[in-house]
Amino acid sequence: MKFVFASYVYTHEFNDPVKWLNRISFYAGVLDKLAKTHQVISIEQIDYEGEHIKNGVQYFFKRFSHNLFPIESHRFIKQLNPDVVVIQGLHFPLQVIQLRLLLGKKTKIIIQNHAERPFTGLKKHLQKLADRFADAYLFASHNMGMEWIEKGNLASVKKIHEVMEVSSVFIPMDKTIAARKTAITGNPVFLWVGRLNKNKAPLTVVRAFLQFVNMQPGAHLYMIYHTDELLPQIKTELELSPNGKAIKLIGKVPHDDLQYWFNSADIIISGSHYEGSGTAVCEAMSCRCMPLVTDINSFRMITDNGRCGLLYEAGNEAALLSALIQTPQINIAEKQKISLEYFRSNLSFEAIARRFEEVVLLIK
Repeated sequence: MKFVFASYVYTHEFNDPVKWLNRISFYAGVLDKLAKTHQVISIEQIDYEGEHIKNGVQYFFKRFSHNLFPIESHRFIKQLNPDVVVIQGLHFPLQVIQLRLLLGKKTKIIIQNHAERPFTGLKKHLQKLADRFADAYLFASHNMGMEWIEKGNLASVKKIHEVMEVSSVFIPMDKTIAARKTAITGNPVFLWVGRLNKNKAPLTVVRAFLQFVNMQPGAHLYMIYHTDELLPQIKTELELSPNGKAIKLIGKVPHDDLQYWFNSADIIISGSHYEGSGTAVCEAMSCRCMPLVTDINSFRMITDNGRCGLLYEAGNEAALLSALIQTPQINIAEKQKISLEYFRSNLSFEAIARRFEEVVLLIK
């Protein structure tokens, strides 16, 4: 079977294909696994033109024109004669309609959600129309797809399939070795990775953790972030609290180094109100971290409805504090084992590739 992966997004800031493929390794690993038994082609749109083969996947780098009528892009896809086309993102209904009209009914068109929310207004009507031209939709959580059904943007529940969006290239390592690189201390060690914005709710996490330290003085929280919108407020909270030193603000670290941080920590913590999937939590679980995360659709899926760790109500400081207070009574080592096993069976590149194959077979 021939798979073609494509997007209507042009990432102009990249002009090196090797660096770009490293950048998308958390997704490209799925293509690598599919390529073991299928022909896999991916069309990448960065500031570079050429061809590249990696792990059996044929990459075409193109500078297609980017507008509502991507004729050049669609003609190229048609020339490849694919059995399956996977389009990244649900916010291109007009383009999907044109693609179907050019490819005909034989080719299966699958659209993968990447945190997009349902359109409203005129664009919603376009999504409803485009729904007739797509064969399947992939969401990290089935309930996330149901939101699109309930709001009327998509019509058929049968087209909704639960397939994790991304995975992790990281592996478990000896905690002592990892801690030598990160210099992490604490018992237990909590880790936060994400943007310091309102959706991630870092202030909720910080305030609850500062209270928790009164009951668990040895606990430390390390915060890694690559945007700092709420950093001034967080620093104020730490300066005013007698427990402020229990939270360490690390800032940016190279992505490859995150493997050491995840392997140094006991628990990955998140305050997100919404996630398309939850890359950091997935990566942490691949390194044997127990998740303590918000009770949102994507995290319910990632944690097997909380079996791997603990869930709490998003934005609820008291609920988070209650969850934190439970951690000393939990067998964290057992939860870490369960998290790693669940990652391997449901969130790994191999597991996601299997789900792709299953979805294709379900399409009539």
